[in-house]
Amino acid sequence: MQQTLRRSCDACARSKLRCDLQLPQCSRCQKRSPSELICVYANAPLSSSAAETATTRRTKFILHKNTVEQASSNPVICLMDPGAAALDPFDSYPQTRLPRVYVQRLIHHFLSNIAFQYYPLDLRPASNPFVVSWFPLALADPALFHVSLQTASLDLDLRAQRGFTKSDVLMADSVSLVRLKIEDATLAIQDETMNAVVALAAIELGKGNVHISRIHIDGVKSMVRMRGGIHQVKTTSPLTARMVSWVSMIAMQYPQFPTQDDSANAGEGIAPITQWHEAAQHDDNSASSVPKAMILDPSIGDILRRLRNLFGNPEHFVLTSLDFHDLTCFILHRLLGIETDWSLKTGTSEGVRVAIALYMLMLHGPSYYSHASLQYRLTQELRVYIEHCLGTITLIHAPLAIWLTSVGMVASKGSLDCDGSRARTRSSAAWAK
Repeated sequence: MQQTLRRSCDACARSKLRCDLQLPQCSRCQKRSPSELICVYANAPLSSSAAETATTRRTKFILHKNTVEQASSNPVICLMDPGAAALDPFDSYPQTRLPRVYVQRLIHHFLSNIAFQYYPLDLRPASNPFVVSWFPLALADPALFHVSLQTASLDLDLRAQRGFTKSDVLMADSVSLVRLKIEDATLAIQDETMNAVVALAAIELGKGNVHISRIHIDGVKSMVRMRGGIHQVKTTSPLTARMVSWVSMIAMQYPQFPTQDDSANAGEGIAPITQWHEAAQHDDNSASSVPKAMILDPSIGDILRRLRNLFGNPEHFVLTSLDFHDLTCFILHRLLGIETDWSLKTGTSEGVRVAIALYMLMLHGPSYYSHASLQYRLTQELRVYIEHCLGTITLIHAPLAIWLTSVGMVASKGSLDCDGSRARTRSSAAWAK
């Protein structure tokens, strides 16, 4: 049998006491200093005897509570290694061509940083979907694992400004592994495959490869069709459906999936939340209505009315962050994919449509990938509509004119049109007085 090294934690070794080698703390340290969380085993046993269990080989994830409490906006998951013979944060993970230590760094960066960049609506490590749902799938799927590491590697490479050698290796392997999966019809429609493809689309979009990104989007849309539509995907795989619908809209600049009809509440499209139906039945007499002379498209007027009911009555309609995410996704797909009645298609109606979309987009904030390009396009559209019909809207309904110009002003912050948007807002406010 191979000779073993010192079998004790550092604290027991210094005290010259017998150590029972328990993880994360031995029994003596647990009694003496339970707040220390782990024992440090500087020289782990090298024996391969049966006494060595899976527990002693497993590295623990420790959530540093103090760090999270002090900076909840940037929660950190720290990877602690209680033994030199066990560096793997899991029992096993797919092999890569990168050094093991660097892979573990990427794992840590994904779980402590990328997961919250992708989904800032939930900053709790115990419930963030990319920590609790996405990454467990990646640990068992080489393609998704490589793509996940790729997102972390790109972020680190961008910060280091030393080239993208490691990221290029991961990208090449990611594409090869995804191609192998889509050759099998069964594997092609797995959650893991769809997650990998839509993440690749976001990565390519971030690198400026718009054409390649859209090829990936076309591929994942085919997978959605094979599974019966986006609504069917969401019933079994909510995170996959949410990311696919959102990223595809950002990459293509237009919705790629329909929405369900409000009356039928069925079909393959994106479904509204329950509160959306309830808002249609709620009459808010305190809210000032838009005059009929405004001539809004009926579908746009209905969306505006329901949103005012939802946001104006928080005591009646409670929206969780997940509810708001689903509501925003539904509204954007409904508004940006709407087929208006051309007999009623006026600058006012279109201006309200674009303003609502911008308002929801800015309230929601970025998820999965930056929506800056979509926001810029919508801001330019809104500017054209406002310049065309601001005077008419101000005369008929000044509060609506102020709201439209205010949305345009906030959306154009940092752009060349920012000063012009401010001037239009001041002009509308002066008219209202």
